[in-house]
Amino acid sequence: MDAQFQGITSDFIADFSRFSPINATSTGDHRYDDLVDEISQESRDQERDFYREMEGLLSALDRDRLSRANQVDYQLLLHYLQRQQWQLNELQEWAWNPLKYTSLAGGAIYNLMARDFGPLQERLLHATARLNQFPRFLEQVRETLDPKRVPKEHAETALKQNRGVLSVLKNLVEPHLAKLPQEEQRQLFDAIALATAAVNEHQKWLESDLFPNALGDFRLGKELYDQKLSWTLQTNFSRQRIHDLASAELKRVRAEMYDISRTFLLSQDPTGNLPLSPSPQQQQATIQQCLELAYLEMPARDQIVATAEASMKITVDFIREHNLVTVPSDPLEIILMPEFQRGVSFAYCDSPGPLDVGQKTFYAVAPLPESWTDEQCESFLREYNLRSIHNLTIHEAMPGHFLQIAHANRYPSQLRAVLASGVFIEGWACYTEQMMSEEGFLDSDPLMRLITLKWYLRSLVNSLIDQAIHVDGLQREAAMRMMTEDAFQEEREAAAKWIRAQLTSTQLSTYFVGYQEHRAMRGAAEKHWKANFQLKTYHDRAISFGAPPVR
Repeated sequence: MDAQFQGITSDFIADFSRFSPINATSTGDHRYDDLVDEISQESRDQERDFYREMEGLLSALDRDRLSRANQVDYQLLLHYLQRQQWQLNELQEWAWNPLKYTSLAGGAIYNLMARDFGPLQERLLHATARLNQFPRFLEQVRETLDPKRVPKEHAETALKQNRGVLSVLKNLVEPHLAKLPQEEQRQLFDAIALATAAVNEHQKWLESDLFPNALGDFRLGKELYDQKLSWTLQTNFSRQRIHDLASAELKRVRAEMYDISRTFLLSQDPTGNLPLSPSPQQQQATIQQCLELAYLEMPARDQIVATAEASMKITVDFIREHNLVTVPSDPLEIILMPEFQRGVSFAYCDSPGPLDVGQKTFYAVAPLPESWTDEQCESFLREYNLRSIHNLTIHEAMPGHFLQIAHANRYPSQLRAVLASGVFIEGWACYTEQMMSEEGFLDSDPLMRLITLKWYLRSLVNSLIDQAIHVDGLQREAAMRMMTEDAFQEEREAAAKWIRAQLTSTQLSTYFVGYQEHRAMRGAAEKHWKANFQLKTYHDRAISFGAPPVR
């Protein structure tokens, strides 16, 4: 039975990449590096048939007769096949979400050129082949998207991101033209010109046709949201359970933040009037007063990447000194976020694909928009003060995403690497924020602890506004109030999160749910191992099985 299952998984890994050559490159499957995705009804029908066929093969197996590891992989594959069919048949983002296609257009070349997974000349030739397919690809996108179903918010972001596709050519392709023989150089030059014209034509369509006629509602509604939440989380957390637990945690964490703020402020001025049991107004003002002290230390507008680099050294040194988890030797580079990826989040971890183990990881940070006023920049830099940059580095890199994914990609099951759980991944990163703080990061600095808890409030409110916006119709003013008052976020952070919540759904719930599950798993290990519990041993084991759902 295990041999039969391994045959099915091998066939799946060999075949599923062909439906998105661009994503295959990012996964580390380089058989299709010269191709660009087909966006057509015929390709969607073929993809749907493939998932149904694979599901049929799985159903013929007796899961109980598989090894424990294969039982887990069986569940992951079955879930993926069923989720993909639901997305094609019910969610149908292919018809209304233009951001899927701006990501593909930018990724078509970025995924080829950002990492040295193969000879440069070979990658440039593949870039030539892909650029020649841009006119066909973008024409198919225009034929596929239904403006009446496209939300205005998605259309607006797409027309901003589409311009960034050309910056990939300018920054990652054009500097290498001279490294090709003359004839191949000419072919690439012509392909760049062809693709540039196609992107510009698409830009005109986005501005003159899609955006003015975009009439879709970005809110999913109760039925679609609950279905998507179930597919996203693959857990026992319901929407109501998330709401109740996050609401209770919000009160508990704010009380802890008040106690920290009260103790710290009284250490500065013992005569202060800070009662043990404050009124809601006193609690709010006291926490805000202490946060203001942390905001005094913030990076310069043009020094965010340099600040993140300095933070990386501090976090890695702390991990090693306190023997918290094994640090991998994989290369990591902090970069400015590519333009075609901007507009959704401030930072992300771009790890190599699971089939490209050992390649460079990028910790990408978005620069401040040049259009922002001084007031907007100050708001942002207050939010991303020096201690927040430390917390961001912990989350995105060490010991968060970069470290965890580097460990996960070494698990022998390629299937498990390809079908990693976002809830596990985001939950681990949120868990490491709190773990580092609890272990005394920055010499147990109370302001660092306060900032770390503020970030936890962010994940709590993320999960609350995610469902409130898409199911309950929460409006911008109320959402902004929850973020800025309940969770102490600065205006720029909250405004960006409002946009992100419109552009995405259910993903904002993965942080809080994943954190709760990682906490529960560690608690179970501590209870079971008792005196034998060691943090490094636990951490190394917890991330050694890939990234399946925590449960």
